[in-house]
Amino acid sequence: MSSAADPLAALGSLPGVAESVDSVRKAVDRVYGHRVMRRRSGEITSEAALRGARGSAALSGADWALEEVRRRTDFGAEEEARTVGAALRLTAEAGQLLSIWRQSPLRVLARLHLVASAGSTAEGDVVGRPRLAGEPVDEPFVTAPLPGADEVAGRLDGLSRLIIAGGSAPALVTSAVVHGELLALRPFGSYNGLVARAAERIVLINSGLDPKAICPAEVGHAEQGREAYLEAFEGYLSGTAEGMAAWIAHCGRAIELGVRESTAVCEALQRGAA
Repeated sequence: MSSAADPLAALGSLPGVAESVDSVRKAVDRVYGHRVMRRRSGEITSEAALRGARGSAALSGADWALEEVRRRTDFGAEEEARTVGAALRLTAEAGQLLSIWRQSPLRVLARLHLVASAGSTAEGDVVGRPRLAGEPVDEPFVTAPLPGADEVAGRLDGLSRLIIAGGSAPALVTSAVVHGELLALRPFGSYNGLVARAAERIVLINSGLDPKAICPAEVGHAEQGREAYLEAFEGYLSGTAEGMAAWIAHCGRAIELGVRESTAVCEALQRGAA
C-alpha cells in the first residue's frame, strides 16, 4: 500500500471507482428508504446477518441452504458445520466491536479470530493472535503466496494506522482494502476469509454507509461465485491501478447484491409473507 498521506482516498480516483461508490450509495439509500424500514428494521437486520453469515461460509466451503443454517443448532459436529458456526458467531460479534474498531483495529481482529475459533481444540495458543514464523495456515481456496510473519506484522500495523488516522476515503474503498489486505496476509492460522469479510462488514457499518447492517456484502460475494471472487482478489494482489479498481468494483457489486437481498426481504415482509 502507498505511503502517501491518504492512500485510501487516492484509490477513490482510480478509473471506475467513483462510479462504483455512487452506485453503491444510491442502492443503499433506496433500501433505507423502504417503508418497511420505518417499522421493522430490526427484523431486516437480523435476516441480513443470517444471510450474510451463510454467504461468507459458502465462500469458505460450507455452501448450505439458508433454511439449513436457520434450522441448525449444532455447529461442532464436522468441518462444514464448524465453518457455518464460525460465520454466524462472527456476524453476531461484529456489531459489538464497532466502538473499538477505530481505536484498536488489531484488538478487534484478534477478537474476531477468537470468536471464530470458539470450541476449537486443534489450534491451542495460536487462537486470537497473528501467526508466528513457521506456523501453518489453513485457508481453503486462497492459494496466493503466503507472506512471512514479519511482513504480516508490518502490514497489519500499517493497516491499523490507516484506520485509526481516518481520512476521506469512501466506505466502499476502505472496506474493500481492509477485506483484501486481510485476505492477502492471512494473519491467523485459520478462518482468515471469514474474519476478512467480518471486518469488511464492520467498516461498512462503522462508516455510516450501512449503520443498521442491512446490506450484507457477504451475500453478494457468494452470489457472484467463488471463482469471480478469487479472480477479483488477484487484482488486489497485483497492486496495479486496474487490479485495485476491479477489486473495489467487485466489492461494490457485492454490496449492491446484498441490498437487493434485503430489499426482497422488505418486500416479503410488506406482503406478509415473512
